[in-house]
Amino acid sequence: MTTTAADRTSPVRDLLATAVAALGGEQRDGQVAMAEAVADAFADKEHLLVQAGTGTGKSLGYLVPALLHDQRVVIATATLALQHQLVERDLPRLVKAVGTVPGVDASYAVLKGRSNYACLHRIREGAPDDQGELIQAEDAMGAMGRKVLALREWAERAAEERTTGERDDAPRHTDKEWRQVSVTARECVGASKCPFGEECFAERAKEKAQKSHLIVTNHSLLAIDAIEGIPMIPEYDAVVIDEAHELAARVTQAATDELWAAEVERAARRSIRHVEGEEAEDLADAADALRAAITDAPAGRFEELPEALADALVLVRDAARACVGAFPRTESGSEPDAAMTQAKGMVQEVLTTAERMAANSEADVLWRTEGTDRIPPMLCVAPLQVWAQMRDKLLSDNTVVLTSATLMLGGDFATVAGSVGLKPSERVAPEAPRSDWPDDAQPWRGLDVGSPFDYAKQGILYVARHLPPPGRDGLGPAQLDEITQLVDQADGRTLGLFSSRRAAEAAAEHVRKALPHLTTLAQGEAQLPELARQFVEDPHTCLFGTLGLWQGLDVPGDTCQLVIIDRIPFPRPDDPLMSARQKAADQAGGNGFMQVAATHAALLLAQGAGRLIRTTSDRGVVAVLDPRLATARYGSFLKASLPPMWPTSDPAVVRQALGRLSGRA
Repeated sequence: MTTTAADRTSPVRDLLATAVAALGGEQRDGQVAMAEAVADAFADKEHLLVQAGTGTGKSLGYLVPALLHDQRVVIATATLALQHQLVERDLPRLVKAVGTVPGVDASYAVLKGRSNYACLHRIREGAPDDQGELIQAEDAMGAMGRKVLALREWAERAAEERTTGERDDAPRHTDKEWRQVSVTARECVGASKCPFGEECFAERAKEKAQKSHLIVTNHSLLAIDAIEGIPMIPEYDAVVIDEAHELAARVTQAATDELWAAEVERAARRSIRHVEGEEAEDLADAADALRAAITDAPAGRFEELPEALADALVLVRDAARACVGAFPRTESGSEPDAAMTQAKGMVQEVLTTAERMAANSEADVLWRTEGTDRIPPMLCVAPLQVWAQMRDKLLSDNTVVLTSATLMLGGDFATVAGSVGLKPSERVAPEAPRSDWPDDAQPWRGLDVGSPFDYAKQGILYVARHLPPPGRDGLGPAQLDEITQLVDQADGRTLGLFSSRRAAEAAAEHVRKALPHLTTLAQGEAQLPELARQFVEDPHTCLFGTLGLWQGLDVPGDTCQLVIIDRIPFPRPDDPLMSARQKAADQAGGNGFMQVAATHAALLLAQGAGRLIRTTSDRGVVAVLDPRLATARYGSFLKASLPPMWPTSDPAVVRQALGRLSGRA
């Protein structure tokens, strides 16, 4: 008997209905369509891109078919906020609602990188200083020492109570303090050698994952596991990538390495007491040569390596290789030397990075940072593209579902699909049956399930066509006056998204002077959660900031009725990676500006505009102060990436609308 699509998706519809009813929600057509499409993708082993607008309930849309799938499914998110939402809210409620339904395996686990867990070996045996000597936190008392002691006490309680030992659950701390109670994967002595291996938080997380049907992780760990080939996640059949618009950037970030002289010196100092020969001193000398070469090299991307820098990288590479080889081997059955393991891990990391940089491969982009008063210049290397690696090592082995509220750029899936390695020629028509494909093909479908919001009635897209194009010197008087008039009519209630910290601060200063009766906050004046809290509590407030606000802020209701975007967020012309990718696209016969710069801008614009309408009752205006959105040829591509709000370029119409919303008209 042949199983039809309806037979296959019926259990999904039934379980989704049960879950929605138990959670007190209401059935949404888009959510049902998404759940059925995900189930079909799993069954047919076809990749799926599904755009699900804010308010669709996409988490349930993929979690329900994932629970019903007969093999393990990985859920990967870009942000800790969504990971936390899934683990602390969505999954527990879903398991409570449907966990007893026959045929449902509701077991799940969370997996993060090893450095996200406290290390009991480091805590109990001590952390090495720069010379490799083990020190206890009591020996370094002071503010930092007290914080480290508090972290140690928390970790011991977590071990006793068998909780996770995850960084997110720890007392408040800095990155530097956390490093005193954690290790990287290279620094770990290994579970089989560690005297505390049975209690190890990271190992317990892996053991739980081995027994679980769903594994929640992040894009970076998925990239390390699937693309770099370092086994981090138990074997799985399918993966759901939420916030998939971020995937290519996160994979790139995970594959980016940095090298600076101070880190090479530190690795050399750590090695001195473990290496009997002069290899550690040679590595320190190589660090001096690297420092001089970096100082003399120009900032920015290297299309050709300066000779002195190339020589210094070879020197560091060879010295690090000799140093790694000079470490004594640990005798079988002997107690591990944590300080030696961590020192060797540091040198190995230097070797790997220097080797990659010295190779100066056409597949990589290498550049020198500017440096600041506090941070010296360093070398960075990143992959020119990541789509080929994702195609060969992620898509070829697993069924992949990519979902986000923002997957259709310029009104089409092609851009995002291409960024992860899917070809336009492999797209399957909406109602087409499964057909035979070559072994190396990766068939995929695209589905837009819409949004429960009526954007045309709830939102206005205002493009200030009368303003001059933005210049290099930041906001001019015309833009500042426009911002002030809009904020005045909205009576606060404004989220300002700016292309630079300088622009955000200039706008905040101008509005404070012109409208002193309103509260105006600028990013950097406090931690983002505190700023968001103040913004939500008082509607007569403006919050101005940069990239952290474009994507990471969720403020439904009357708090936010005006979103101001100062200019189209193209990447900086001197961005080494973006400019290299744009040039490569041009050389391949494409349009580098549209494929790289315009795509980057479209994605950020869509994310920024999406801050406005978060519920079915929200109303407001997205005001773009860059006339190029209306006048430039690429403007139609950018506008097609935005929610379908009612458009206008008439400032009087917009001010009247804001006045009505704020009660001033």
